Amino acid sequence: MEHLPVEVIGNILSHLEGARDVVIASATCRKWREAYRKHLHTLAFNSNDWPAYCDISPILLEILITRTIFQTTGLQGLSILMDDAGEFTASTVIAWLMYTRETLRRLFYNVPTSPNVNILAICGRQKLEILAVAHNSITGVEPNFQRFPCLKSLSLSHVCISALDLSLLLTACPKLESLELVDPEIAISDAQVTVELSSPTLKSIYVEAISLDKFILETDSIERLHLSDCALEVFELIGKGTLKYFKIDDVSVIHLDIAETVDNLEVVDVSSFTIIWTRFYQMISRSSKLRKLRLWDVTFDDYDEGIDLETIAVCFPQLKHLSLCYELRDGLMHYGLQGSSNLENVTVLELGWTVINDFFSHWVEELLKRCPNLKKIIIFGVISEAKSHEECQILAKFTSSIVRLMRKYMHVEVQFEYE
Repeated sequence: MEHLPVEVIGNILSHLEGARDVVIASATCRKWREAYRKHLHTLAFNSNDWPAYCDISPILLEILITRTIFQTTGLQGLSILMDDAGEFTASTVIAWLMYTRETLRRLFYNVPTSPNVNILAICGRQKLEILAVAHNSITGVEPNFQRFPCLKSLSLSHVCISALDLSLLLTACPKLESLELVDPEIAISDAQVTVELSSPTLKSIYVEAISLDKFILETDSIERLHLSDCALEVFELIGKGTLKYFKIDDVSVIHLDIAETVDNLEVVDVSSFTIIWTRFYQMISRSSKLRKLRLWDVTFDDYDEGIDLETIAVCFPQLKHLSLCYELRDGLMHYGLQGSSNLENVTVLELGWTVINDFFSHWVEELLKRCPNLKKIIIFGVISEAKSHEECQILAKFTSSIVRLMRKYMHVEVQFEYE
C-alpha cells in the first residue's frame, strides 16, 4: 500500500463516497490524509446511509460538514441529502456551495434551510453536468444569468416551481439530455393547469406523480419517455420520430398523443392503464421496428373489442417480446384470436391473469400456436391467500392442462411466477 500513488488513493477514497467512511479511511497515515485533501473528487453526506446524522443537532452537523468539505480541494461530485436532520442555516449551506462550485460536475442536493437557498444563482454559469434537487423551491429563473452551459442531467423531486420557471429552466440548459420530474408542486397563474416544455437536446424524460390539465413536450431528440402515477387530461409529445422507448404505468389520461414520434419505437410498455385498443393501435401503428410490446393489467373500454393479434402480427413484424395480461372474457378472447398470421419473430412470451378462469388455458394454447419460434414462456398469476374449493380446482385443472400442452412444445422453456 505504501507504494500506491497518492492520486490512486484519492480515487479509492472517492469510491467510498460516504463522508464518514472517507474521513475514517483518510486517518490511516499522512499519505492518505494528503490524498483526502488534494485528490478526493467525490463526497456524500446522506442521512439514510448513516442514521446517526439525525441524532446530531443541525448546528453541530453544519460544523462537521463544513470541516469535512473545507479540507478538500477540487471536489467534482457532492451529495448532501438530509431528509430528517432538521433545518440548516442558509448562510452555511451557501458557503459549502460557493467553496465547491468552480470544480463541481455533479451535485445532489436535499437540504432544508431557512431561508431558502437559490441553487440556480449559486451554481449557474459553472461546469455542472448533473444536478438533482429535492424538497426545495425554485423561483425567478433568469436564463441569461442562471445559465447551465454544461448541464446534461436535471432531476427535480418534490420541488415547488412555477410552470413558467420550469420552462425557462430548460431554456437555460442548452445541452440537457435527461430530465426527471417527481411529484413537483407546479404553481400556475391561471385556472387551467398547463405546462409546455421545449428542449431540442432532451433525450430522456421521466415524470412521476404529476397532475395537470395539459402537458405539452416538444423535443427533436427524445428517445425515452416514461410516465408513472400521473393524472393528465392531455399529454402531447411533439418530435421528429426519434422516440425508441415509451412506458406508462398507473396513468390516467384522457387524450394521449405521441403519433408524430413513433416511427422508430422499439419498446412500448403499458401497465395499469385503461386502454381503447383501436385508438392506441392507430397511434403506434407506424412503429414497424417495434421489438417489445407489453400490455399488462390493462382495462378495456366497455365498447372496445380488445387486442387483435392479427393486427399485432402484421404491423409489428420485428416483434420479439410480447407480454399480455388483461381480464379474459369470451367475446374479447374470441375477437383477439381471429386471423391466421403468426408472430414469427416472437421468442419470449409473457402471459398473466388477474382472475384465473377456464378461458386462460385456451388462450395460452392458441398463443403458443401463433408463435412458431418461441423459446420461452413465462406465466404470471395472482393467487389469493383464502382460496375457495372452486378456485383450487380451477388452478389444479389449469396446471394439468399446461403440463399436457407443453409436452407438445418440449423446446420451449416454461417459467411460472405467482404472487
